[in-house]
Amino acid sequence: MADLFSVSASGMEAQRFRMNIIASNLANVETTRTESGGAYRRKDIVFAAQGEGGFGSVLQKAMDSAAPGVKVAGVIEDARPLKQVYEPAHPDADANGYVAFPNINVAEEMVNMIAASRSYEANVSAFKATREMALKALEIGQ
Repeated sequence: MADLFSVSASGMEAQRFRMNIIASNLANVETTRTESGGAYRRKDIVFAAQGEGGFGSVLQKAMDSAAPGVKVAGVIEDARPLKQVYEPAHPDADANGYVAFPNINVAEEMVNMIAASRSYEANVSAFKATREMALKALEIGQ
């Protein structure tokens, strides 16, 4: 049962981290200058299964009581080109009057936020169902 709780908990943690990345993207939609220089670049999260490898390694880890689930493998920057907008009066405009704005699509970020929220809710439901099954198993054992 503990492994089942662990799977749901890792999924909730991963989706919470994903929501933080999405919130950061939305907060920086108009950021044309960062500490590292240049416009903010959209960030995305990469998930990986805990217990990576082939079937044999997953089976061995399961037998060794390794907790299964999902983990955050990393955060990557979107490589798409930045939006170039002609605003010669902007303080960050180049010699031609163009300003590089972040490559963030607000509608896409909102869809990602809804998907992350639904995934989180699904993990909460799975966690609750597992808890109910454990409680019923204890009742049967009495």
